[in-house]
Amino acid sequence: MEIVPMEQVLVVGAGPAGLGLACALMQHGIAVRVVDKSPGPATTSRANFLHARGSEVLDRLDALGDLPQRSVRAMQITNYLGDKPIMRIRFGDPGMQTAAPPMVISQAEVEATLRSRLAELGGTIEWGTPLVGVRQHASGVVATIGDEETTTAWLVGCDGATSTTRRLAGIGFPRVKLSERFLLADVALDWDLDRSGTTGWIHPSGMIGVMPMPGGLWRVFAYDPGQPAEKPTESEILARLEQILPERTGRDVRVLDADWLSIFTVHRGLADTYRHGRVLIAGDAGHIHAPFGGQGMLTGLGDVENLAWKLALVVNGGADDALLDTYEAERRPLATEVLRGTSAVTRINVAQGRFGRFIRDRIVAPIFKIAALQRLVTFKASQLWVSYRRGPLAETSRLKARLTGKPRPGDRVADRECFRTDGAPTRLYVELRGQWALLTSDDSLRQTARAHLGNRIAMLRSIDRDTWLVRPDGHLAWRGDDPDALEHWLRSALSSGSVR
Repeated sequence: MEIVPMEQVLVVGAGPAGLGLACALMQHGIAVRVVDKSPGPATTSRANFLHARGSEVLDRLDALGDLPQRSVRAMQITNYLGDKPIMRIRFGDPGMQTAAPPMVISQAEVEATLRSRLAELGGTIEWGTPLVGVRQHASGVVATIGDEETTTAWLVGCDGATSTTRRLAGIGFPRVKLSERFLLADVALDWDLDRSGTTGWIHPSGMIGVMPMPGGLWRVFAYDPGQPAEKPTESEILARLEQILPERTGRDVRVLDADWLSIFTVHRGLADTYRHGRVLIAGDAGHIHAPFGGQGMLTGLGDVENLAWKLALVVNGGADDALLDTYEAERRPLATEVLRGTSAVTRINVAQGRFGRFIRDRIVAPIFKIAALQRLVTFKASQLWVSYRRGPLAETSRLKARLTGKPRPGDRVADRECFRTDGAPTRLYVELRGQWALLTSDDSLRQTARAHLGNRIAMLRSIDRDTWLVRPDGHLAWRGDDPDALEHWLRSALSSGSVR
């Protein structure tokens, strides 16, 4: 067996999470090796919703490209009961002040853009290279990939719901089945339905929904319980869709062509831990949940951006590996909340009993007309609300009494125009590509930050009377005006992973 010399990070899996992690690490100057057991890139759409937070992550990775121009914007979600609309949620509605509409774009297109960015950074992907063995020791991991043995300082599994990394690391992954089968398809349809958003129909035989896809296609998903246990063929799925589409929508509709046909059942699962020694997991390897709301790819991208800057600091010797424990402390509670929300939506959507249908059709659906609830629902779906205020890196004890307004330590910082110290205009998220940002007019605060973070920090002009130290993932790390307090935060966070 060939033995390959040690590298800094081995990433297993070349989906959105693995590619996002590799790009982020390489932006930080970390050598990365990416392997995937598949023979090549996936071509099917799979996930196809990317909310505002996901677009921000791709922007900071410099991997957004022309996805906004090629995507379809989901401006609204409309549910029908019979031929009457009973619920309509509007994204990007100025009157209701709802969150920006998500991009509807194939996961395959997102992955292609990330692969292009990885290539720009000098990275490659080794296809057809499965992870088959893992042994850890004090200073690294010995991984068997394909027919070779390689050593790496750290291994991160981004290899999906059936993660080999998770299994080999001995990380538990309890899961619960939430539904019977759904039919899933990307098809060309002959009908006159509005393409400005997602449309669903509540039907006694099971809900059915459609959303517009780029290229004139439609994504169709239909709950189809009570069917034979054997997995249907693609022709059987197509025949079933051709039958139930007109039945459940009440519309004259004809399937012209099928680009992709599949089935799925909804499971909920959460890994017991995100780290075992020098092996970590991210994305679907750490959590799986219902597809309703488009939270899967979005949450995975958030995971790896959070992990990347911490792992980069540890690999470069700028922080103790205790900092890596804050990855789970900040991200696992979010996954728990996402699982809770998507599970509730699933149960509502698939309700078959009389009481469940009454709650859904007569109580839940009508209250979504309330503007405040629409703001809440769209904001929740966007994940722009994500904050780590309660996490171990958010020092609040000495600042709570003094600071007013937002953001507070741990909060997301929105992109904005700002200026470098030489007066050149720039954007905050451009400066966060592989580095921190310090917004200040105080030279002593700049010196303090530089002493701990080296050259991986952009010095920008202050936009507030307080100094803002912004993490590479767009969250506020520290805010204040005292160099000693900043010194305390940096020493505590980078040495113990906690500033409490």
